[in-house]
Amino acid sequence: MKKILLLASVCMLTLPIMADATKFFQVGVDYFKGQNGRPQDYQQAVHWYQQAAELGHAHAQNNLGHCYKNGLGVEKNLEQAAYWFLKSAEQGAVTGQYNIGICYYNGYGVEKDYTQAVLWLTKASEQGDVQAKSRLGVCYYYGQGVEKNYVTAVALMRDAANAGIANAQHNLGLAYYMGKGVETNYTEAAKWYRLAAEQGHSKAQYDLGMCYYIGDGVNQNKAEAIYWFQKAAAQGHVQAKKRLAELN
Repeated sequence: MKKILLLASVCMLTLPIMADATKFFQVGVDYFKGQNGRPQDYQQAVHWYQQAAELGHAHAQNNLGHCYKNGLGVEKNLEQAAYWFLKSAEQGAVTGQYNIGICYYNGYGVEKDYTQAVLWLTKASEQGDVQAKSRLGVCYYYGQGVEKNYVTAVALMRDAANAGIANAQHNLGLAYYMGKGVETNYTEAAKWYRLAAEQGHSKAQYDLGMCYYIGDGVNQNKAEAIYWFQKAAAQGHVQAKKRLAELN
C-alpha cells in the first residue's frame, strides 16, 4: 500500500511539471515560427525551448538541438546540439533519433561513429522516418557501421525514394545502374535519376545528363544531356562543368 501511495504521489508531481513543459514548448514554437500573436524571435524560442527541455520535454530537446546546430537564437555549438538530440532520442522521439544518428554519421559534435549512427538511424527507421531510411540505406550499401547488404540497402532506399526523398531517389538510380541489390536496369536508373534531378539534386542531374549523352535507359539526345549538365554545373558540379567544356 505504501508503495502504491508513493507511486501515486510521484505521478501527481510529474503531471504538473510536464504540463508546464508542454506550455513552455508551445511558446517556443510560437516564437520560432512567429505565430499566435508572437513575433518571430529565435532568442525567445531558445529561451522557452530550454525551459521545456530541462523539464524533460523530448520535442523541446530536439528543437533546442536544432537551434544549436544552426546557430538560431544562440551561438552555433555542435556539441550542445548533439547533447540535446541524444536527450530527445533517448526518450524515443523519432526526429531526435534521426538527428543524433546524423551527428554520429558525420561527426557533428561527437566522434564519428558509424555503429552508433546505424543504431539510432535504425530506431528512427523503425518508427517510419523516411530520411532515416534514406541514410540507413547508404550505410548498408557501403557497409558503414553494419555488414554490407545491397538488398537491404535497396529496400530502405526504395521506401525513402517513394516518399520523395531526392537523395534516396538518386541512390536507388545508382543501384539500378550498377546492378547492386537489383538487376541492372538503365531505364529504371534514368527514371529515378530524373525524379531526383527535378528536385534540384545536382548529382542526379549530372547522371541523368550522362544517360542522355550515352543513351542508357533513354534515347540518346545531346541537347537533353547539355540541359542537365548545365543544371548540375550551375550548382557547382565539377564533372558537369568538364563535360560542358568538352561539348563546346
